[in-house]
Amino acid sequence: MAKESIVGPGGGDVIRLGPATVRIIEDGSTTGHRLGIGEITVAPRSAGPPQHRHARHDEGFYVVSGTARFTIGAETYDAPAGTLAMIPPGAPHTFANAGDEPLVMVNTFTPDLYVQYFRDLRQLVAAGEAPTPEATARVMSRYATEVADDYAAE
Repeated sequence: MAKESIVGPGGGDVIRLGPATVRIIEDGSTTGHRLGIGEITVAPRSAGPPQHRHARHDEGFYVVSGTARFTIGAETYDAPAGTLAMIPPGAPHTFANAGDEPLVMVNTFTPDLYVQYFRDLRQLVAAGEAPTPEATARVMSRYATEVADDYAAE
């Protein structure tokens, strides 16, 4: 049986990825891998990952502060603090921070499959490889995720 987990402010596994910082606060080890939770902070005027789709997990984003710009397929939504965006498997999506203040979101993964993606990206950078779109797509593919380039900006 899993032991309870309490992660305080500043706790968890902090991963810095360019203009974004991901703090993994539940990696699935407490939830029997049914749920993973991260806190994502994105610097002002920063793009997020390439638009992508997950095949095997739902992803949720709760905007704590700032305004997230979600692109889901061809639709764009500005989501202020207090907004919840739930992305089911197969839906192409990305996010960005177009604002002048940091964006902070709580990010959920059901099941926790995608949590390891952030750790793998950190390892890629630590090994001296640039997180190019090709390298990012390669890491995404380990977790039933693919770049949704059919919605790339024209």
